Amino acid sequence: MPKTITLHNCLTVLILMSILLFAGSSWGDEDVNKRIEKLEQELLELKELLKAQAEFQEETLEKLEVQKQAVRHIEQKTSGVSDTYVGGYGEINYLNYDGSTADEFDMQRFILFLGHKFSDKTRLFSEIEFEHAQVKGGESGGEVAMEQAYIEHTLREGLNFRAGLQIVPIGLLNEYHEPPVFYGVERNEIETRIIPSTWREIGFGLNGKTINGLEYFAGVSTTPDASKFKTTSSSTGFKDMRVSGKQVTANDMGYFAGFNYTGIPGLKAGATIWTGNTGQNGQGKGTGKAELSNVDAPLTIWDAHIRYAADGFQVSALYAAGTLGDTTQINAAAGIAAGSDDAAPEDFSGWYIEAAYEFYRDGDYAVVPFVRYEDYNTQEKVASGFAIDPLNSDVAITYGLSWHVHPEVVFKLDYQDYDTNDGNDRTNIGIGWMF
Repeated sequence: MPKTITLHNCLTVLILMSILLFAGSSWGDEDVNKRIEKLEQELLELKELLKAQAEFQEETLEKLEVQKQAVRHIEQKTSGVSDTYVGGYGEINYLNYDGSTADEFDMQRFILFLGHKFSDKTRLFSEIEFEHAQVKGGESGGEVAMEQAYIEHTLREGLNFRAGLQIVPIGLLNEYHEPPVFYGVERNEIETRIIPSTWREIGFGLNGKTINGLEYFAGVSTTPDASKFKTTSSSTGFKDMRVSGKQVTANDMGYFAGFNYTGIPGLKAGATIWTGNTGQNGQGKGTGKAELSNVDAPLTIWDAHIRYAADGFQVSALYAAGTLGDTTQINAAAGIAAGSDDAAPEDFSGWYIEAAYEFYRDGDYAVVPFVRYEDYNTQEKVASGFAIDPLNSDVAITYGLSWHVHPEVVFKLDYQDYDTNDGNDRTNIGIGWMF
C-alpha cells in the first residue's frame, strides 16, 4: 500500500498544478475566495475518486490472494498426479479361411491400463479389457472385464507382496500378451488351449528378483470352477472353467510357484506350477454344480519355457501340461453322457518352438519374418466309458512376418496350416499397438 499512497499524492499535486495554471490567467477578473472554494470542492471530489480507486485496487489484490490460495490448495491436492500413469494396447484382426468358414474382421481387444504410485513402496496396477468392439443388450461375443487390479508393496529390496486380481505368472504369453511383443496375428495355440491366456485369479503372494537375475514368485489364489465345464469345452482344456474374479466361489484355493532366470543378456528361462481343487463343494456357478458336492476335481498345470535373443535372432520354446481329476463327476455336471467324445480331459498337453529374425531395420522400421511349429492335444486321456475326439489333437505351422513402423506399433501377416483341422487353414492380417 505505500506505493499506492505515493502515486495518489503525486497525481493530486499534478492535477492541482494544472488547474492553477489554467485558471491563473482569469483570476484577476473574479473573486479569489470563490475560486479557492471551487478548487477546494474539486480537490475534495478528486480525493473521493482516488479513495474509491484505492479501495477497488485493495479489493482486487484480496481476490488475487484468494486465487493464489486456491491454486496452492489444488497443487497440494494434485501433487501425486505425476505418479498416475495410463497405458494400454489393442488389436484388429482379419481372418481369411481357405475353406467354407466365414472370413472375419474383428476388433479383437482394446485394453486400458491405469497405474498409480502411492509411494516408493506401494503401487496400484489395473487393466480393463474391451473385447469384440461392443457389448450391447446382452449380445454374446463382446465383453468388458477387469483383466487385473492389484496392489504391490515392496517389503525390502528384491521382495514384493502382491494382492488382488492378477494374471497367473505362467508361460511366456499369459503375462506379456501385447500384440507388438509376440509373433503371429493370433496368439499361439498352446498358450490359448493348454494355458488359457489370459488366465487371472484373485490372490496374494510374494515375488522378487535377486542381483544375479533370478526372478521368483509364489502365492495363493482362487481356482477355476469345474461346474462351468460345458459340452463344447474339450477343445480348449479348462478354459471355460475360468472365473476371472467375478463373484468367485472360494471353497477351494489354489497354489502356485515358479521362477524365471534372466541373468544372461537376451535369455529368459523358467517354469511354473499351479495346483488346486475346482469342485467348490458343489457350490460353483454352473447349472450342474450339485453333481460336484464333496468332489475335489483337482487341477494341476505346469510349464517350462525358454527364450533367447541375440544379433537379430530370437528363438522360443515352451512345453505345458495339465491333469484334471474326478472328470466322471465333471461330465455329469456338464450333462455329458457316457460314450460321448465331449468328455472333460484327464490329461492335456502341448508344445511349440518358434524362430524369428530381424532381417531389416531402419530407425523405427523393422521387418521380422518368423515360423512356429505347434503340437497339442487337449484331450489326451478321458475317464473310462467316454470317448476321445480326434479333432482335439493337432499340429499347426504358422509362418509370416511382423512389420514394425514403431517399436509399439506393428502390422502383421501370416499363414496357418493345420494338420487335422484343415478347415482352420487361413491367412491372417492384423494391426497391433501398445502405449
